[in-house]
Amino acid sequence: MTISRTLKRLAAVAAIAGAFVAGVVASRAEDAPAGDPVNGKRLYLADGCFECHGRAGQGGRFNYLTPALAQIALPVESFTAFLREAPNDMPSFSADVLSDKDAADIHAYLSSLPGPKAAKDIPPILNQ
Repeated sequence: MTISRTLKRLAAVAAIAGAFVAGVVASRAEDAPAGDPVNGKRLYLADGCFECHGRAGQGGRFNYLTPALAQIALPVESFTAFLREAPNDMPSFSADVLSDKDAADIHAYLSSLPGPKAAKDIPPILNQ
């Protein structure tokens, strides 16, 4: 078999694998529960998430810097997995305590928050 033929076969296998992965990701996204941001806000406040991450998801400081969650970039599945086995001092939330639907609701709330402003949009503080 020539190098050219081998490369063509590898490219074909890579294309098929890529299509498979894309299909799995798309189907998982379709299977993910749709979130309700109103209930998500209620849960975010009731479960005490705001104590470390701020009421507007702006982040904060606990025993270390806690990340901003407004305009969260994690897909809902990754966010839910993170909640199940949280690192550091963050409590973990099993499915018995926080359902996948509730996690999706919190994710929808965090996604609805405006997020940080760009530096150019913050007015300067002038000495008077």
